[in-house]
Amino acid sequence: MHDTQPYRRPRQAHAQRVRQSTVKVRRPVNWRRRIVVAMVVLLALVVTGTVLLLQRAIAFNDAVSTESALSLRAFGPFSADRVNILLLGYNDESHGGAYLSDSINIISVERSSDTTTMIPIPRDLWIEGLPEVPQNLKVNEAFRIGYYDGGLTNGANLAAEAVTQVTGLAIDGWISLDFQGFQAMVDAIGGITVENPTAFAYTWAEEDYLASNFESSFDAGTIELDGQQALDYSRNRYTSVVEESSDFARSMRQQRVLSAIKTEVSGWQTLSKGMAVADSLAGHLHTNLSVFDLAMLAGRLTPDRRLELGENVILEATTNTIGQYVLVVIGRASPADYRPLHEFVAQQLAQPVASTPPAPGTSPQP
Repeated sequence: MHDTQPYRRPRQAHAQRVRQSTVKVRRPVNWRRRIVVAMVVLLALVVTGTVLLLQRAIAFNDAVSTESALSLRAFGPFSADRVNILLLGYNDESHGGAYLSDSINIISVERSSDTTTMIPIPRDLWIEGLPEVPQNLKVNEAFRIGYYDGGLTNGANLAAEAVTQVTGLAIDGWISLDFQGFQAMVDAIGGITVENPTAFAYTWAEEDYLASNFESSFDAGTIELDGQQALDYSRNRYTSVVEESSDFARSMRQQRVLSAIKTEVSGWQTLSKGMAVADSLAGHLHTNLSVFDLAMLAGRLTPDRRLELGENVILEATTNTIGQYVLVVIGRASPADYRPLHEFVAQQLAQPVASTPPAPGTSPQP
């Protein structure tokens, strides 16, 4: 029988060879190489980001601090076990009471126990015997006198000298912040949330306060505050509730606000909000701490306890020679004797801190 399709097989064989020659051979994936490349790229991004962040940190440090950016004199490996940082809040000349330190607090950190104590200093505490100020004064005047004599650094140094004299605590560093910077900082992080235990109305004018004419108010419970509201909440002393008009109440409100700021800057937005805070503080914050000391202090804004220098506990009210309300030390042997207060502070700081820290804005017994 004759083959009627003599060319079919060769054509099929040829087509098969063509198909085989055009099929690409897949090489095995080199996962090790891909992982190495990815790690190199990631490392490059991390290094670049770190360099840029370090540059921002150094620029911020140079703008606000008298210290080198690389200094760790407060929280370095060779620093003292107890570190005391003075926080000063003040108004500039755009408002009344320029450069009076309206807010004075010590953040006292015991590094061995990893505990923090906040010590509010009453602004009416009377100072005598301070060599730099022979005319005597309220403690909140020291910053202003020092400022007009030599600028912000001199003002903070004099305030630190006054606080050391009355408390017996060596001040290892200080931070001064005007209230405009405080307001800008709160706005930069998008506002804060505060748990306010007591509703109260308030006004800024003494005559309105005496006439019970209040311009605004804060509700009890959870309240949202922008920068101006946070400043009003922290500072106001002309309120509809007697207890909220005291320096003690103002100090408690200031602690709630500081704790709320720390909460807002924590978490996954730490970097972005931290940079926003840094930008907002330029021109308003002044310190003798480096940016790295400031970073370590930032985690201490919610203290483990408060140490109150209470009236009728260690301080008593009286008047000075021109009739001003002032606070003096109970048990003093002379107007310039602060030893009873030194002993009180030392004894209270030596007490162990409760294992469960108080809620922000509460005042447990030491």
